[in-house]
Amino acid sequence: MASKPGIGQISDTDIRTLRIFKAVVECGGFSAAEVELNISRAAISIAMSDLETRLGFKLCQRGRSGFALTNEGTQVYSYTLQLISSIENFRTSVNALHANMKGELNIGITDNLVTIPHMIITQALSKLKERGPDIRINIRMIPPTLVEQKVLDGQLHVGIVPELRVISGLHYRPLYQEQSLLYCARNHPLYEMSQAELESVDLSEFDAVIPAYAQTAEIKAHHQMLKTGATATDREGIAFLIRTGKFIGYLPDHLAATWEDKGEFRPILPEKYRYLTTFSAVTRSSHIPNMIQDTFIELVDKLKQKSPADQ
Repeated sequence: MASKPGIGQISDTDIRTLRIFKAVVECGGFSAAEVELNISRAAISIAMSDLETRLGFKLCQRGRSGFALTNEGTQVYSYTLQLISSIENFRTSVNALHANMKGELNIGITDNLVTIPHMIITQALSKLKERGPDIRINIRMIPPTLVEQKVLDGQLHVGIVPELRVISGLHYRPLYQEQSLLYCARNHPLYEMSQAELESVDLSEFDAVIPAYAQTAEIKAHHQMLKTGATATDREGIAFLIRTGKFIGYLPDHLAATWEDKGEFRPILPEKYRYLTTFSAVTRSSHIPNMIQDTFIELVDKLKQKSPADQ
């Protein structure tokens, strides 16, 4: 039996419908994508049907049960991200020949870094926009492992991640160290204890919220001494559970500062229960010259040099 023909040559219409498909996936359905795309739901439906006909298979299930990608749709979404990234890289590289920075910077960042006082990334993005006002900056807040994966496959130009391990094919630029302390909330039994009482208490008797994401062996050791009463996939989730007054847990001091200043959080023996996490900017070790990415990294390096040594 003869095999089905492939998609063949990619046309401008294909790229347009793939961009519509990308928006539908990232918005979670047709209705939500209307605002993002500024076209009607009917037009989106027609574009999706045309794309499925062109490809020869269903990309998604839609109906009363909601929106869900098929297995083929999941693969096509991944390929679409790679295609669009390649197009943007091509456009950026061509514009670089004219020293005219137009295009995109796709950057992936670990959650809850916006409150960190070392504003290297924020300042570098600000200076980048000054040099290229037409640059479009796309930030994705995703787990560190996904950031590294998407930098490797070209979907992201730069990632900001905790340095847990060094992955082959990536270049790591240490930016600063983040300090995490063990916290309890005002309505927790430990909050009113004196330092002497805290030093004599067995913390393993109290429920703690433990990170459900990758950590270094050294950081894991700090959590292993605690009693697991809950887990969280990110630092915001840890903060939610600490605020219940039923759990203790480690948080970056810059993230907890707002609650601590209001008297809602208290660090527990901060000289004893603390650890440091190094955050780095990651890029692919080998990449096609890209003026926007290279300029951003240059700005990051310069700002790092101006920062205090302990950052």
